[in-house]
Amino acid sequence: MTQEFNFSGDDPEDNLDTMPLAARMRPMTCDEYVGQSHIMGAGKPLRTSIEKGRLHSMVLWGPPGTGKTTLAELIARYSNASVQRISAVTSGVKDIRAAIEVAKINAQKSGLRTLLFVDEVHRFNKSQQDAFLPFIEDGTVFFVGATTENPSFELNRALLSRTRVYVLKSLEVEDLDKVLTQALDDESKGLGKLNLTLNESAKKRLLELSSGDARRLLNYLELCSDFSDDGVITNEVVFEAVGEKVPTFDKGGDQYYDLISAFHKSVRGSSPDAAVYWYARILVAGGDPLYVARRLLAIASEDIGNADPRALQVTLNAWDIFHRVGPAEGERAIAQAAIYCACAAKSNAVYKAFNQAKHDAAHAADFEVPYHLRNAPTELMKDQGFGADYKYAHDHPGAYVAGDCYLPEALKETKYYMPEKRGLEKQIAEKLSYLEGLDMQSAWKRYE
Repeated sequence: MTQEFNFSGDDPEDNLDTMPLAARMRPMTCDEYVGQSHIMGAGKPLRTSIEKGRLHSMVLWGPPGTGKTTLAELIARYSNASVQRISAVTSGVKDIRAAIEVAKINAQKSGLRTLLFVDEVHRFNKSQQDAFLPFIEDGTVFFVGATTENPSFELNRALLSRTRVYVLKSLEVEDLDKVLTQALDDESKGLGKLNLTLNESAKKRLLELSSGDARRLLNYLELCSDFSDDGVITNEVVFEAVGEKVPTFDKGGDQYYDLISAFHKSVRGSSPDAAVYWYARILVAGGDPLYVARRLLAIASEDIGNADPRALQVTLNAWDIFHRVGPAEGERAIAQAAIYCACAAKSNAVYKAFNQAKHDAAHAADFEVPYHLRNAPTELMKDQGFGADYKYAHDHPGAYVAGDCYLPEALKETKYYMPEKRGLEKQIAEKLSYLEGLDMQSAWKRYE
């Protein structure tokens, strides 16, 4: 389904009273635009392009409420272009073709350029995205796609190669404060005529609840204005109007993986405070605690390893507790495991050893198992030399055969496991160094 907009003239004001505050407060000029100073600050490339009316195809990538749609409107307004708007949620190839036809007619009849704004463009599949390519290529439309998802994963390479990606960030508190002040003071489009008073604690709460989303902030402010009987917005009014924080979380989106990534890196980085914070964020947003437990098992092996082998057991115990007693106690047990893993000594020696061994096993020659290591359950196999000259470790001092080797001869100098000098691995490293010394002193060597 397509919609056509033209932002070249003044917006009608006779319907402002029926529009949501967030829609009324949309900026009309670059100077009114708040935030995104890295691309919209004075002299920055995108702002310069907009102010000079120089259109180019682009993708605007950022969280909700960061100004993607507003930017598209500003681009159209400054360039005096006709705008065709498509939502990938409700549109298909038929709608794309219809928008392209309008663009062609605009060009033929009036020479008017067409900006094709595609909201939630990541929801289009590959073939639908491909439908834009020839018309971006020949200049029929200037493509502006808006997405909350990582374009590298969600958009075709062909589409990305024809567009420039601009990254929009969640608004800083200072930016949100400015948006809030504008809405409270503006008498024509905002709430200025209501003479509202917002105390500091309520203001702080609103800024926190909005989580960098200007649209959400303005929606919350409008709700609070409806709930305030005397024109004073207090913390109590905010709670009554908005309630508890609604977490921003999409289990299939970037933010989900960002939270998981932050949790993993906090545990790896030995920060128990950050680990338990990100774990709580995941839970409050509706994430699966058992997914976190599975990630902790990976961490216990990958990032802790033999520096503290107990980490695996602690994490497995937390998993078991969750299944035995349910979420109430189980979530806390997983938190305990997360804190334990964050505080544990770290080593990725096991991880590196395993990966290198797998690589060699997959890509190097398939070396035969040395005869002394082969099984010899029959006389025939013994006659063939299987198991010949195998030395039973327990028959030797310290249960160690100095000079022996259990790798193929071609790999006899290979070292996969190189323990760190941290935690239990420090003792392991000392033992391996001692055994290596015995090998060097031994007159007998498996492979001369």
